[in-house]
Amino acid sequence: MKAGKGKALAGRKGSSSSTQVDTPATAQAAKPDELIALSRVAAAISGLTDLDTILRVGLDTVLAVLDRGIGGIMLLDDDTGTLSYRVYHGISDDYAREMRIRLGEGIAGKVAESARAAMVEDISQSPEAAHPELISKEGLKAFVSVPLMSRDRVLGVMNIASNLPHQFTEKDIHLLYATGDLLGMAIEQARLYGELRRSRERYRQLVRFALMAQEEERRRISRELHDETSQALSGLVLNLQAVTEMVEMAGIQDARLKETLKKAHGLAVEVGNEIHRLIVNLRPTLLDSLGLVPALRQHAQSVLEPLGISLSFHFDELGRALPKDVETNLFRVAQGAIGNIQQHSRATSVSISLMVNGNELVMTISDNGIGFDVSQIKTVEPSGRGAGLFSMKERVQLMGGTCNVKSQPGRGTTVTVRVPIQWRTASVKDKGASS
Repeated sequence: MKAGKGKALAGRKGSSSSTQVDTPATAQAAKPDELIALSRVAAAISGLTDLDTILRVGLDTVLAVLDRGIGGIMLLDDDTGTLSYRVYHGISDDYAREMRIRLGEGIAGKVAESARAAMVEDISQSPEAAHPELISKEGLKAFVSVPLMSRDRVLGVMNIASNLPHQFTEKDIHLLYATGDLLGMAIEQARLYGELRRSRERYRQLVRFALMAQEEERRRISRELHDETSQALSGLVLNLQAVTEMVEMAGIQDARLKETLKKAHGLAVEVGNEIHRLIVNLRPTLLDSLGLVPALRQHAQSVLEPLGISLSFHFDELGRALPKDVETNLFRVAQGAIGNIQQHSRATSVSISLMVNGNELVMTISDNGIGFDVSQIKTVEPSGRGAGLFSMKERVQLMGGTCNVKSQPGRGTTVTVRVPIQWRTASVKDKGASS
């Protein structure tokens, strides 16, 4: 069987020589071969995900039961209102490519418009047939077309033909209708999955854009704090130190003045340290200058060691720098995990590793803290609980990876991030990212 997209059957006005056939509600019970055929189509729908493959199974099955060698399935394009061949068998590529019809045109177009099957004993003699020269060239005679429907909506048609005049029986129509209903559900299912995939992709693009905008804003604020606020505070600290020294040199014995200057100097130093901490959290300079590993080490030490938490590190030799977006996302995930340890874990030891495992980059952050029940966090609560976990997973998914959080009450927590190594060696410069 060959797959192709086609051009249409443009209908011609005239008296109809086709016979419309209603759904055979009173048709006799299906024979064993029909039951096997329908079972095969149903199995294809439930077991396969590719629409073309499902349609080919349905078409081949019908052709085998009817002992016919010519047929095809045309799908309806809602935007253009035209039918074109998606899969076909026994007809030429030229025929399938040139047959494209609008609703109401030709025999198949009328079937799609009315949702009622139609059959003719010899389509080459039918005044309703479109492109009779193509039909004659193909040598088509007997022709039947049935709608493919889902929820009372026509999604396409299935055409069966032969090279000899022939009358299709009521049993044939019954099989075609039943198969058409199954294939209609498959088409609808494929379209819904397609819409879902497109919605997910749009969502990921929006999230990716939001994260990029967030990182750019972090860089801007960090840069302004460093270039303006931090520099101004450094000047203030130096001036206060100079004033203190001038007071001492002048022999001024005002204890209150000296204490005030000392407090002001200490406060300015404290604010400067806090600004530096904010700058590092917003955008660590080591992440831009030396890469992910030094930035991870510095951040973990600055946040967890003051709490008395012992740290252990294991970093594989990466051999080259990582792409900027990968470095940034992995650092933010680690930052979130370390922040959770700082706030909630009550841990006394933490291990952080970054390893290359085959075609994956694996980052693991483990602690021996109090842990929690992961199954209880199913969504982001109004209080904000769960936001960090879902943000971490979202970042990893944007890189095509997985983020697994394993934890139980009293047994600590382990965050494992796996990211496929998809970037090319030549696309990045070696910055000595490992330490």
